[in-house]
Amino acid sequence: MRRLVLVLLVMALAGLGYWLWRQEEPPATGRFSVQGLLGGALEDYARADRVRPLRFPRDHGAHPDYRSEWWYLTGNLEDEAGRRYGFQFTIFRLALSPQPRPGSSAWGTRQAYMGHFAVTDVAGGGFYAFERFSRGALGLAGGEAQPFRVWLHDWQLRAQDDGSWPWLLQAAEADVELRLELEARKPLALQGERGLSRKGPEPGNASYYYSFTNLAAAGELRLGEKWLRVSGTAWLDREWSTSLLSPEVQGWDWFALQLDDGSEFMLYQLRAEDGIVEEFGAGLYVPPEGEPRVLDGRQFRLEPIAHWTSPRTRTVYPIVWRAQIPDLQATLRIEAAIPNQELDLSVRYWEGAVDVHGSLRQRTVQGRGYLEMTGYGGDRPPSR
Repeated sequence: MRRLVLVLLVMALAGLGYWLWRQEEPPATGRFSVQGLLGGALEDYARADRVRPLRFPRDHGAHPDYRSEWWYLTGNLEDEAGRRYGFQFTIFRLALSPQPRPGSSAWGTRQAYMGHFAVTDVAGGGFYAFERFSRGALGLAGGEAQPFRVWLHDWQLRAQDDGSWPWLLQAAEADVELRLELEARKPLALQGERGLSRKGPEPGNASYYYSFTNLAAAGELRLGEKWLRVSGTAWLDREWSTSLLSPEVQGWDWFALQLDDGSEFMLYQLRAEDGIVEEFGAGLYVPPEGEPRVLDGRQFRLEPIAHWTSPRTRTVYPIVWRAQIPDLQATLRIEAAIPNQELDLSVRYWEGAVDVHGSLRQRTVQGRGYLEMTGYGGDRPPSR
């Protein structure tokens, strides 16, 4: 699912969108209360309601006729001394209306953008998270397909001028800066049914979704005044949709795991008050060679086995998990690299670097990855 509809983040974008639409000041608290803004008709937006061919580079760019969209990059890096770092770079787009407003000024827009940038210093125990907002006007933010580029002010992810690899990531805020070159080691993988990822029983309650599950990453990281040469592996998720989650969904747990045998797993589950919504969980297994295998939510089990309480928000998160995939003879223990990787921005969620140990097809494996958890501590996604 990856980022399903990242409903909590869409909430913040909707609040921003309302501000941009009305040209009013945002709330002084820095948090948006926008339950009512996500209501109303969605029938004039495009819907992910059928399998269709995904075409590239066209689908790397923005899809403005759909309600929401994101470019989601995570990864694990090491410096030359072997110290480890995690990173997250995300740009979200939300359409504010199905059609442009007539007679609007150059500042007017029907697209709002939000960016999140976070770095985990595993050895030092530090976690740094930043947020930006902008309107999709006057070149302030946007997403282009040829050559591919998505940006929010000077934060950007882009291809070379001719559209080729390596792609370049640039983000800087306060005392943290990251510059990376990214190279795809494997072709992109289509999630769900040939790129259509269903999220619920309602017509159109789905997204178009693909991933680059194995990207080589190399570049520079600045913490304070110190620049570090870093390298490692990254994962890119792309998703666009219109429909939100079913009303009973409280949150989700999403895992992107890269193992030392050259394979990758994506697994996610949806949570409701009365348990896991297994029929709309999903996964993907990408072997070292060969075609990816789509997993149904009933084909694996995700079990929390240890928790951590945020000293800032008092939210309790599971930070050690056990994943079992019987058909692949896989049992994996997934543990946060450090507990405190909570983003407490305009919306609150936990997203951070994890370690993986276990067995796959009767062979010992280990690896690294990223875990995202939403809807804990009463931060419930809104219903339609």
